Amino acid sequence: MTNYVYILRCSDGTLYTGWTNDINKRLEAHNSGNGAKYTRGRLPVTLVHLEELPTKSDALKREAAIKKLSLKKKWALIKGE
Repeated sequence: MTNYVYILRCSDGTLYTGWTNDINKRLEAHNSGNGAKYTRGRLPVTLVHLEELPTKSDALKREAAIKKLSLKKKWALIKGE
């Protein structure tokens, strides 16, 4: 099973980072208001970055690493820099 780490851009311009093993289902959940509490009041959300990882453990570690990045570094990651 493929695992994904993703970054969403919320309607207020903020970023949200998460992980899933079904990106389409998770994105649909976020945009229907059934995703993370953080995104519920910031709809709609747009997928701006996606990484595939082989294991859940790898995905969780990568998610944690991205969450520790500064906003400037997150935007650099999104832009592929």
